[in-house]
Amino acid sequence: MFTAESLTMGSTAILVLTTICSWMGFRDPAFRDRHLFSVQEILVGKQYHRLFTSALLHADWNHLLLNMITLFFFGPRLESALGIWNFLLVYLAAIMGGSVLSLWLHRHHEYTAYGASGGVCGLVFSHILLFPGGKLMLFPLPMGVPSWLYAVLFLGGSMLALKRQADNVGHDAHLGGAVIGLWTTAALEPDSVRMHPGLFLGISMAAVVLMVYRIRNPLFLPLSGFRLHKPGCERKPTKPLAKPGQAVELDAILEKISRDGMESLSREEKARLNAAAEELQRRGDSSRSDRDSDSGS
Repeated sequence: MFTAESLTMGSTAILVLTTICSWMGFRDPAFRDRHLFSVQEILVGKQYHRLFTSALLHADWNHLLLNMITLFFFGPRLESALGIWNFLLVYLAAIMGGSVLSLWLHRHHEYTAYGASGGVCGLVFSHILLFPGGKLMLFPLPMGVPSWLYAVLFLGGSMLALKRQADNVGHDAHLGGAVIGLWTTAALEPDSVRMHPGLFLGISMAAVVLMVYRIRNPLFLPLSGFRLHKPGCERKPTKPLAKPGQAVELDAILEKISRDGMESLSREEKARLNAAAEELQRRGDSSRSDRDSDSGS
C-alpha cells in the first residue's frame, strides 16, 4: 500500500531515473556500453562518469526489480530521517564507494559491471545505524534477524562469495557500498554513533578487516601466507582470475615471491612451485626430443 512516506521525492527520483535508464539499456546495447562500469574505459579512457552511471543500468528486469524493491522498502524511511539532500548524498557516496573498491580490485582485469546494488547496500547499512532495533529479512531464512546480525551475516556472506567466485554478482561493490553508506550516515548523524557506539565500531572494524584482507590478498592465499607489504616494497599487478585453478595458484605463489622473497613460502607452496618447475622442464625436454626426431628423419 502506498503512503505519503513512500512518495518521498529523492527515493522516487532514483527509482524513476534508474528504471528509465535501465529500460534504455535493455533496448539499446550501445547506450548500455557507453555508461556501464568498465575498468579499461575508466582508467585508460578517463570516463569517470561510469563510476556513477553504471548504477542506473541493470542486466534484466529481475535484476532491476530486486534493487528497486529494496530501495522502496528502505529509501522512504531513511529520506524522512535524513532529509532529501543527505539521503541522496548517502546513496551517491555508497555508489562511489562500491565503484572505487571494484576499480581497485579489478584494476588489472578486463572487468565490466552494472547495477544499483552498491548504492542500495549503502542505504541498508545506513538504515541499520539509524534504526538498530529493527529486524531485516535475510534470504532464505523464513523470519527477520536483528539488524546487527544481518550486518555480520552480510559481510561474512559477501566475503565467502568473493572467495568462491561462483556467481556473476558484484560482491565487491556490495561491500564497498555498504561500508561507505554506513560511514557517510555516521558523519551526517553523529548522534546515532554516540547512541550505539558498539554497533558502529563492531560493523566498521569487521568491514575494515575484510576489505584490507581482500585488497592485500586478492587471490585468497592461505592465512599463513598472508602478510602486509614490507615498507618500500611494490606490489606487482594482480593477474586476471580467468585461468585454470593451477595457473591461478602458481600466479599467487610467484606474486608472493616477488613481494616477500622465497623465504616467505610455506613448505606446501615450495612443493607446488618445484612441481610446476619440473613439469615445465619435462615439457621442454619433450619438445626438444620431438624437434630432434623431426630433424633426424
